Amino acid sequence: MASGSQALSGKHALVTGAGRGIGAAIAEELASHGARLTLLGRDAARLEATASRIGAGSLCVAADVTNRAQVGAAFQEARTRAGELDILVNNAGEAVSAAMRDTDAALWERMLAVNLTGTYHCVREALPAMLRRGSGRIVNIASTAGLIGYAYCTAYCAAKHGVVGLTRSLALEIATKGVTVNAVCPGFTDTDLLWDAVTKIQTKTGRSESEAVESLIARNPQHRLVSPGEVASAVLWLCLPGSDAITGQSIAVAGGEVT
Repeated sequence: MASGSQALSGKHALVTGAGRGIGAAIAEELASHGARLTLLGRDAARLEATASRIGAGSLCVAADVTNRAQVGAAFQEARTRAGELDILVNNAGEAVSAAMRDTDAALWERMLAVNLTGTYHCVREALPAMLRRGSGRIVNIASTAGLIGYAYCTAYCAAKHGVVGLTRSLALEIATKGVTVNAVCPGFTDTDLLWDAVTKIQTKTGRSESEAVESLIARNPQHRLVSPGEVASAVLWLCLPGSDAITGQSIAVAGGEVT
């Protein structure tokens, strides 16, 4: 792990969905600038793999963000073992595409539970102590799907629009309390989730892998996939000293797709 500025030394950051992809990149970026990390996710083995790359001192806690009791227990363990949170990054999420006619109640509820209600559960756990101390950073990983619509992603778009709405409303509610709340909205990003989508496109349309990828990057004016590290850099900026005036924002990391 490369050494950063150590500007976050002494800060305790909890990142959900930290076992892979964007979440792992965010955890590594925050740790490289001195933060001590709690990694939260459903897959303990993946969390441990991220922790091993970060180095000694990271805490791994297995929990499903859709389960209120599990979230409460996980945050209590994090507070007990590593202290109150200074930074919360709500990254855990899931994307499933389907036409509305194929979006049954189970899929609809799953998309809202993982992407929106899970964010709510974690904010409710972290916020009271931040308000008591008069400082804190909350960063919600939404998506460009929280800013615009995509066909065949109704449930996912609805959930991510909800995350953006939560971000904006909460930021206004606590604007004078020393706690900032922002959303980072990645476009199509080079992660396992994206490659799962590529496989699904191939299966449904008969396109080649390169054609399926092209159909996604065509939306990006830079004509490329976003890297997890680029998303992590945006999150880091929102957590560093000097970002106090940035709150209630939804920052697209998407090569100009959303302006």
